[in-house]
Amino acid sequence: MGRQRVLSGVQSTGNLHLGNYLGAIRNWVEIQSQYENYLFIADLHAITVPHKPAELASNTYTLAALYLACGLDLNDSTIFVQSHVPAHSELTWLLNCITPLNWLQDMIQFKEKALKQGENVGVGLLDYPVLMAADILLYNPDKVPVGEDQKQHLELTRDIVNRFNHQFAKPDQPVLKLPEPMIRKEGARVMSLTDGTKKMSKSDPSELSRINLLDSPDEIAKKIKRCKTDPIRGLEFDNPERPESNNLLTLYMLLSSKTKEEVAAECQDMGWGQFKPLLTETAINALKPIQEKYQAVTNDKGYLESVLRDGKQKAEAIANQTLNQVKAAMGYSMPL
Repeated sequence: MGRQRVLSGVQSTGNLHLGNYLGAIRNWVEIQSQYENYLFIADLHAITVPHKPAELASNTYTLAALYLACGLDLNDSTIFVQSHVPAHSELTWLLNCITPLNWLQDMIQFKEKALKQGENVGVGLLDYPVLMAADILLYNPDKVPVGEDQKQHLELTRDIVNRFNHQFAKPDQPVLKLPEPMIRKEGARVMSLTDGTKKMSKSDPSELSRINLLDSPDEIAKKIKRCKTDPIRGLEFDNPERPESNNLLTLYMLLSSKTKEEVAAECQDMGWGQFKPLLTETAINALKPIQEKYQAVTNDKGYLESVLRDGKQKAEAIANQTLNQVKAAMGYSMPL
């Protein structure tokens, strides 16, 4: 038997931070050879909230280059851009026409984000779970990695599959494959540099709250120098009264590849003035190989374009086959 196929996408919001890398990407790189991976940059999803047109394309290429810089192997992974494969949009429309409106109105993320946007909320924000279903179903994946915040979307996808197959397929010959969740092994939970009780996030308005993978040594030093600490000398893990101590020690542990026991022993008598330079040097050294690979990839624009061109062709071959099967089941005439 061949490897199981896995499908996953990340919105094209440009730079990634240490939370993205240590919490998910690094773990995925370690196990990628076990699967046939289709990984896309979700630029259609990126416009469900107000965006800057001048940055959309550059963010897309930045993310693709970072995928490669972090260690995704083209022998195991097909990397492509969502909008480069028109089948994503077309299948979304077909699925829209069989998806009850109340299913979408009940989605938790829509309710939360719609409150923030008020009267400016667009149809795309309501409809993006159907686009997500199309993203998945086009590639007939065996597994779809999901975190806690995406479980409801995968459940909706499964509901759409069952509804479509019930209406347009024979019981023993389903057209769409029912996707199974892959519950991600939790990577490191990296917290904000300005609040050790909150996750590091791209949506945080303060740049000082996160270390981005492409931050310069000076930017890294500045952020660590200003990060929140406590007045206690001696650093320790797992003290609920000292969330910043636990978070910064965890960062040091992960970036230095030392064990928790080694870090605890090394830092137990340190003050923050001694520890912060150590963490700064470790972070700069850990990100240097990623940044060097990123520069090499972006400096060779032809190479990056060839990766996305090849990815588009591989993705389109599978996506168009699924789309044609759906259209045939719904009664469409095929192009002459």
